Amino acid sequence: MIRFKKLKNQHGFTLLEVLLVVAIIAILAGIVIIAINPGKQLGDSRNAQRQADVTTILNAVYQYSLDNNGTLPTSITNTATEMCKTGTVAATCTSGSLVDLSTVTTSGKYIAALPVDPQCPTGCATNGNGYKISKDATTGRVTVMAINPEQGKTISVTR
Repeated sequence: MIRFKKLKNQHGFTLLEVLLVVAIIAILAGIVIIAINPGKQLGDSRNAQRQADVTTILNAVYQYSLDNNGTLPTSITNTATEMCKTGTVAATCTSGSLVDLSTVTTSGKYIAALPVDPQCPTGCATNGNGYKISKDATTGRVTVMAINPEQGKTISVTR
């Protein structure tokens, strides 16, 4: 018969010790989550996308202008107006007080499709893309801006 020797000094963690370690880990995780602030990080990434979109739209408009002897698309007015999403019928754009930039997107020569704000349809017109465009009456400079930037930023490019 095999005899087992009973251990007198058994080692292990008590329930209190385990609970203390779990509580400390939870507190540290909470501090890390607050420090990282995922809401701010997501807002910053959406603002970066908006900045890239504004620049892309302005580049496409100026490429169109260069190919057409300096003439901008006639739909761009002196008042900052939201642009139509690509694929929206032109009559819907003009009747809905939106700028139709289909001349820039036709055949994909300048841009395949106008970018859409990362948070549309919130804050965007029904057929709008979340970006406004206008031209200065005296200088002819074009401005493209994001309608709903986050965290109090202003996202606008003028050329």
